[in-house]
Amino acid sequence: MALPFPVLTAEEAAEMIQNEQNIGFSGFTAAGAAKAVPFALAQKARREHAAGRPFKVGVLTGASTGKSLDGALAEADAVSFRTPYQGNAVMRKQINAGNVRFFDLHLSAVAQQVRYGFLGKINWAVVEACDLTAGGGVVLSTSAGNSNTYLRLADKIIIELNARQPASLLGIHDIFEVKDPPGRGEIPIYSSSDRCGSPICVVDPKKIVGIVHTDLADESGAFDEPTPVTDQIGQNVADFLVGEIRSGRVPASFLPLQSGVGNIANAVLAALGQSTDIPAFEMFTEVLQDSVVPLIENSRCKFASTCSLTLSPAAMQKVVADIEYFKKRIVLRPQEISNNPELVRRLGIISMNTALEMDLGGNVNSTHVLGRAMMNGIGGSGDFTRNAYISIFSCPSTAKNGMISAIVPVASHIDHTEHSVNILITEQGVADLRGKDPHERARIIVEKCAHPDYREQLREYLRLLDKNIHEPMSLSMAFAMHRKFQATGDMREINWQEYCD
Repeated sequence: MALPFPVLTAEEAAEMIQNEQNIGFSGFTAAGAAKAVPFALAQKARREHAAGRPFKVGVLTGASTGKSLDGALAEADAVSFRTPYQGNAVMRKQINAGNVRFFDLHLSAVAQQVRYGFLGKINWAVVEACDLTAGGGVVLSTSAGNSNTYLRLADKIIIELNARQPASLLGIHDIFEVKDPPGRGEIPIYSSSDRCGSPICVVDPKKIVGIVHTDLADESGAFDEPTPVTDQIGQNVADFLVGEIRSGRVPASFLPLQSGVGNIANAVLAALGQSTDIPAFEMFTEVLQDSVVPLIENSRCKFASTCSLTLSPAAMQKVVADIEYFKKRIVLRPQEISNNPELVRRLGIISMNTALEMDLGGNVNSTHVLGRAMMNGIGGSGDFTRNAYISIFSCPSTAKNGMISAIVPVASHIDHTEHSVNILITEQGVADLRGKDPHERARIIVEKCAHPDYREQLREYLRLLDKNIHEPMSLSMAFAMHRKFQATGDMREINWQEYCD
């Protein structure tokens, strides 16, 4: 069926976008991200710069994207500001050099901050779809992200109609947007599989200025092979949750799981799937990775609510080949819903996220290296952690061949405070911080989570502290391990006396 919208090349679409305009792009990870138009926009930026004219745009997405969006625009020096989360090395370098303004936001809050006007006007929505109707019905592709909000609020819309993503994805999405205060009501979702919205986004067709036809796969990167460390972390998480079921602290029927992104998350899910003591479970999370597909196929995962299908081409092909089976077991929601604190608290979700470093107070840094250099952003971890039934953070106990300890006296940057963090896990063991005072927390974190190369060093730090204080920390010694690393490239063999008052 012919559609009543102009058909544009990516280059023609890019020419419409002007310097200093703000663009809401589809995409949550590389899944469902716009690809052709941002790449063409980067080429336009290069031409404008070569002609001596300024050209930068504000970039809003769902989360990180792929090389054709974040990568191409960053390499063309075409980004004025970026939010809410990114994972591109060039973009990261520009952010840390102060050349790109970066707003690090909780993912559940982005859509409402856009609606409130806190982030400025949305001039354009550039959104990937797998199907489109003459009346403005948009069937999103492999993610939902913030696409529905950008489509509704943008002055003008460009649709990338991607032939690589089949129209049979219709029905996998559940598009729902909350009302703004003071008229906001509850979100009518009471289990992971509930639906409360529409399978499509409906927009004013007059705002659609054109369609760009594409045939492009999602640019999802491959994950590293499991290592003995990641496997042990996964097993420690599984063993902890088995213990919680046996103790009665977690219902025998289990609770929905949220899992972060990356190699450790894959290892954790693999261990949970293999454990005969963990019942078949549901997921209420923000990203589905390859490891979840076989869990759904063999009924270890009964249902998965997510925002994004961040799958390899092979895993995506498997899903598409049996799409009716998977549509009964997967729903894609906007991130304002998939990460919504109201639902996390209501459903009793067990959150499992990764950390860069953990401190002896139970605080977690998930975003900044040495407190200053941004990695990717907080993502959705805070949405889940603060409201979870049980919040778990895990990471290897060391980095850079043992020269960095992930367990430090005080984290160099804090994203998740001790008030929200229940459990810390490394390959060394599990520190259960529930019901522990600050001194008890510090001791158990050292004994259960720190690497043996650093354990005595951290014990010595605690021995030097005044015992008649509530919080076991020293202003003068708090960042001694970080300072040692900056000076020598190694946190080990520290002489605490050098840093004492």
